[in-house]
Amino acid sequence: MLPALRSVKSLVVRCPNWVGDIVMATPVFECLRANFPDAVITACIRPYARGILEDSPWFDHVVDCRDKDLAGLRALRAALAPLRPDTGLLLTNTTHSFLSFKFAGVPAIYGYRRNLRKYFLTGGPEPLREGGRYKPLPMQAYYLELCRHLDLELPAQPRSRLYLSPEHDAQGLAQLAAWGVEDGDLLIGLNPGASFGSSKCWPPEYFARLAELLQARFDCKLLLLVGPGEEGIAERIVSASKAQIINTAAAKVDLAQLKPLIKRCNLLITNDTGPRHYAVAFDVPHIVLMGPTNARYTATNLEHTIVLQRDLPCVPCHRKTCPLGHHACMREITPEQVLEVVQNKMRLTAGAGSPA
Repeated sequence: MLPALRSVKSLVVRCPNWVGDIVMATPVFECLRANFPDAVITACIRPYARGILEDSPWFDHVVDCRDKDLAGLRALRAALAPLRPDTGLLLTNTTHSFLSFKFAGVPAIYGYRRNLRKYFLTGGPEPLREGGRYKPLPMQAYYLELCRHLDLELPAQPRSRLYLSPEHDAQGLAQLAAWGVEDGDLLIGLNPGASFGSSKCWPPEYFARLAELLQARFDCKLLLLVGPGEEGIAERIVSASKAQIINTAAAKVDLAQLKPLIKRCNLLITNDTGPRHYAVAFDVPHIVLMGPTNARYTATNLEHTIVLQRDLPCVPCHRKTCPLGHHACMREITPEQVLEVVQNKMRLTAGAGSPA
């Protein structure tokens, strides 16, 4: 490691803001714990996302990051003060996150040299460019490049990981049993939301039709995974479908409780959003319905992944809503096409000896 890091006693990591990015950053957390086994390592994370890190072995402390106003900045400084971090690592790209750590009194701060903060960071790599813009890279590799720049020993086979204690796993299985899911049932998860925006969402009526096709073909249980603010989407799916669907909306499943539910699924069908990365971490076969985003950002650990994306001139646009109004990138992926992919996936999975 860099000579300046050999005396680190307390390290604070500013975690990414999005669920999927946090999961894709877990090889960095593993790397830091391996390289700093005796240091106090603290995760600074948005409060809603704390459950992602629950049961993990990487951190000694987890502090909430509410740094959008002066009161939040003061709370962050107060939370970090007794931990006396001598070094900070930013997995976010904003100058604001750098200033938050500075306000909290972190003396040495490393991160990508982007935006205004590039003049003030203690150290960090320049992001790669392609055609005058930042080059799209798999986020896992992007985050690990920070560790490489710090001359840390990287994981031999980096991959996303999540942890689940036996107690929390049992609680999840008990919840599934209360919904009528038994040990031998074929369970297919459906994830119809996306906090990014409607552009990432497959139409609810398509999920409703797919549910009917899946149940008729496989005699399976269908678990509709519903995040905050997605209750309306779930209700539209359930109302439009003749299939028997387990609607999890009333349970208000948080990001910690989501882990055992996805881990139990034999297959997950999902928009390009956070839960797809849970499936990667738990080696759950999954099909990603991808619309306006660049698949290169998530192109790691795809052994159990099938990505369905239309090759259209407007893809990727990375807009929260379709700027052209037709949403063709998602609407041209039909339920019948997805069913065909599911059938092929099930045959391959069964041939490999999976319970599915």
